[in-house]
Amino acid sequence: YLLQVMRYIHRNPLRAGWVEDLEAYPWSSHRGYLSTLRKWNWLYKEFILSMLHKEEGKRLETYHRFVCEEDDVGLLKIYEGKKWPSILGSKGFVQRIKKRFFVPRQHPEVPESKVLAPAAADILKVVCAVYGIKRDELLRSQRGRFNEPRNVAIYLTREIRHDTLNEVGRLFRMNRYSSASSAIGRVKAQMEGDRQMQKRIQKIIDNLFMNQTQT
Repeated sequence: YLLQVMRYIHRNPLRAGWVEDLEAYPWSSHRGYLSTLRKWNWLYKEFILSMLHKEEGKRLETYHRFVCEEDDVGLLKIYEGKKWPSILGSKGFVQRIKKRFFVPRQHPEVPESKVLAPAAADILKVVCAVYGIKRDELLRSQRGRFNEPRNVAIYLTREIRHDTLNEVGRLFRMNRYSSASSAIGRVKAQMEGDRQMQKRIQKIIDNLFMNQTQT
């Protein structure tokens, strides 16, 4: 990805129609990458060049050939879009970043920090594991009965991810967001006098964030 970004930046003058030859554009480090003159010693380029070829004598030629190639279509589509992803990379890479950097308390001045939160599916998975039930049991409403696993899953989805009540309601197949609010309220009230329930919820949180912090 670093190489893709470098090429994208260096090809900007061509993309903008300012020049027809990259070497003709004076306000770019592209010429510095190709040069062996001492005046370019300030430019930190060896790391990127070493990524292009293991043999030092072939790096400049490889760099020039790489930059002359067209930009990656997928990357251009992202850059030209109205909204960029908060984390750019493969699915595995995104998951590693989430696991390494998410903390339970999101920063109120950084809305995008929510992107690092565990996925709702991960919360449901851990709840199911702790209670020994299947996912369908969490998503099925049982009128008139306190369904602890379901209510705890609703509570933690709201508490950890800070999803809106409407989002939580849709996930748990509720017709009204007030139903999600009521379930959350019931869990909070139950927790106050039920230490065993507190321990179960804490176990879910510990298991979830233990997985999140593994690298």
